[in-house]
Amino acid sequence: MVAFSKLSPKKQVLKVGDVARRSAISVATVHFYEQKGLIKSWRDAGNQRCFSRDVLRRIAMIRIAQNTGLSLNEIKQALAHFPVEKKLTSADWRSLSRHWREVLNKRIASLKALRDQMDDCIGCGCLSLQQCPLRNADDWQADAEI
Repeated sequence: MVAFSKLSPKKQVLKVGDVARRSAISVATVHFYEQKGLIKSWRDAGNQRCFSRDVLRRIAMIRIAQNTGLSLNEIKQALAHFPVEKKLTSADWRSLSRHWREVLNKRIASLKALRDQMDDCIGCGCLSLQQCPLRNADDWQADAEI
C-alpha cells in the first residue's frame, strides 16, 4: 500500500461524487455540509468541485455526531475550534467527544426526568392545561384566573 504522502496530488483530491460515495451520503448532502461551512472544497481548472481526502474523516465525525442526536448547529459550533482546512486527528476527536459527552449527558438526564414525569402524568391521566407540568411547564400564570 502506498503512503498517503507519496500519492500524486491528483490522487489526494476527491471529486464530489467520490466524497459522497466513500462517505455513504448523497451529493446533495455533501453540498449541504459545504453550504453550512462544515466542509470546504475548491474548484479545479475545469470548474469541478474538489475536496481533500481529509474531508472523509470530517464527514464521518459529522455523521457520528448527528447519529447521537446533535444538531448541525451544535456540530458546527464544536468544529469551529478546528479550521475546515485542518486535518482532524485522534486528539481532536477525543476533544470533540469529551465536549459532546457533556452535552449528551445533560440531554439524557433531561429525557430521564421527562420520562419520570410522564409516568406520574399517565397514572393521573388529567392532562390539565393548568396543572400538568408536561403540558404547561413553567407557566407563570398557572394560578391566574383565565
